[in-house]
Amino acid sequence: MRTPAGPRLLFVTSTRVGDAVLSCGLLSHLLDAKPGVRVTVACGPAAAGLFPAVPGMERVIVLEKKALSLHWLGLWSACVGRLWDTVVDLRNAPMTYVLAARRQYRMARSGHREHRVVRLARVLSLAGCPPAPKLWAADHDRAHAARLLPAGAPVLAVGPTANWIAKTWPAASFSELVARLTGPTGILPFARIAVFGHADERPSVLPFIESIPVDRRIDLVGKLSLTEVAACLDHCAFYVGNDSGLMHMAAAVGLPTLGLFGPSDDRLYAPWGPLAAVCRTPQAYEEIFPPGFDPRATDTLMGTLTVDSVEAAAAALWRRVQGAAA
Repeated sequence: MRTPAGPRLLFVTSTRVGDAVLSCGLLSHLLDAKPGVRVTVACGPAAAGLFPAVPGMERVIVLEKKALSLHWLGLWSACVGRLWDTVVDLRNAPMTYVLAARRQYRMARSGHREHRVVRLARVLSLAGCPPAPKLWAADHDRAHAARLLPAGAPVLAVGPTANWIAKTWPAASFSELVARLTGPTGILPFARIAVFGHADERPSVLPFIESIPVDRRIDLVGKLSLTEVAACLDHCAFYVGNDSGLMHMAAAVGLPTLGLFGPSDDRLYAPWGPLAAVCRTPQAYEEIFPPGFDPRATDTLMGTLTVDSVEAAAAALWRRVQGAAA
């Protein structure tokens, strides 16, 4: 006898990788609450690679931005004609209102200055206990990660890139930090260093990559899918990097994560989790990013963040990690 089909979930999430990662706590909660649910995710092209290994995945709809917001018409066309058990629309798309669904949930406007994870949790009335972001990887992703990062010395993961240059700490600072953290008296003596980033970011981080001793260098920039990144991060001991999607991925897999902030607001976008921390510039976000300022039209705004302060923050987080493991 044929097994009845499970309920269907439509989950509409962000274009950007970081925001999409933060929304995955809601998705994980829904998967746990509805065993056997069949999942369709709609998101932007950059984030689409996060979702292929989600349990029950039927389809990832990639929303390529179009003039006159015609991408929303494409979403409606792909989803109309079936009954959805649940629609969760984190982008408040106009076309999802007219889809047949038993339950629909959307982002509410918030007057609170609160972390994105908390704001997302309000969609399902879970703000009192926000579900932590989670990532999924397939068996072949984990096998590939095991080949790239075999057993041996611990691995320090580094994310030296960001989606705009103003958020990037200088390459020379990353080089000095890594030398200290993996030196004889660092938190990870003689560790291997894995560098993560998108392919088009390679030119900007090449000086940093080349500063790492060849025998301890694991250059993964532009060489991995997002599910492979998640699997590789799971093999690492510690992560340090700019405010970016990679930072949120590291925290989502449970890796001790230190995020570096300047012209972005850590109150809203700090890495989420019990083993996550922030080190920011001496200037507050409002000082660096005054109203009307365009940070995309400038060079790095992270130059006042010292190697000493980041090293101290890494050591403090590492002590917390060791205390949690004791």
